[in-house]
Amino acid sequence: MTSMTDSRFNLPIPYGWYAVAMSNALKAGESMPASYFGEELVLFRTQSGKAKVLNAICPHLGAHLGYGSSVKGESLACPFHGWEFNGDGICTDVPYAQQMPPRVADGKQCIRNYPVVEMAGAIWAWYHPEGAGPLFEIEDVAELSDRQSWSEPTVTEWRINAPVQEMGENAVDKAHFETVHNIAEMPASDIRTEGHRRTSIMDMRQASYNEDGTRNEDELMDRNITTISLGPGYTLQRFIGLCDIVMLGTVTPIDAETTLLRFVTVQSKDISETGEIIAQAMLETLNSQVEQDIPIWNHKHYQENPILCDGDGPIAMYRKWFSQFYA
Repeated sequence: MTSMTDSRFNLPIPYGWYAVAMSNALKAGESMPASYFGEELVLFRTQSGKAKVLNAICPHLGAHLGYGSSVKGESLACPFHGWEFNGDGICTDVPYAQQMPPRVADGKQCIRNYPVVEMAGAIWAWYHPEGAGPLFEIEDVAELSDRQSWSEPTVTEWRINAPVQEMGENAVDKAHFETVHNIAEMPASDIRTEGHRRTSIMDMRQASYNEDGTRNEDELMDRNITTISLGPGYTLQRFIGLCDIVMLGTVTPIDAETTLLRFVTVQSKDISETGEIIAQAMLETLNSQVEQDIPIWNHKHYQENPILCDGDGPIAMYRKWFSQFYA
């Protein structure tokens, strides 16, 4: 992890809910290693089906609980000596000890645990640098589990050498859309903030498409993009108009200056052949825009007091909202 003395950003990890795995990556009775929040973690699913997240280093003699461990009931057994720990980080058994060591006896927590919720097809862990419990909630996304009306989700991931704040700030940086993405003009957004929630509503009229997928500039169609951010790690976008697409963006800090960006996307099954062409083109464009941004993210330096102009977009407003998540 980059030290703060030679950092390009000097930003700590913000607190919030973060997607640490897709739900289908972890079956009952399985465990897996992960690296987030500048820590080595272990994810496991108990025999009853509950997902749990702990710091991964066994407090006994330092084995990594993410490699070779086994799930026993509601606890995880260390691969080195078989000590068992539940999802609260409490040692529930030392199989060869006649009495529990005082430091783990009487339900004392000996491994840091992370509150977990499971929704929108993902396992979400709550991170707070000072160990405070959850300060807000995130929301389920019905479309991601509705296979009757919506497609199977597609998942795309990128590892980016920049902190969490950069991902969200990029979306309000209007001027870069022309320079980087060749989009001449971005429609105005109605932006509302309320505590941990930030909502952006963008209404526009755009060219329709012919049956062969070519643009019809003579016929305009209404289109709406609504974006909801719940803290720094959860952004939901609904694209309504030419085709209906729902995309959950999860932004998870690997450490203070490295981020895993994930798009989980579904599209409506009530769609024409032309709409299908448009939907695929939109998804390819969204992914391409991330690829265009990555070289800049990977090398830019955070400007705490940037020189801004009137065409840059509401960057200062976004930073003010985001600052609440730094403890």
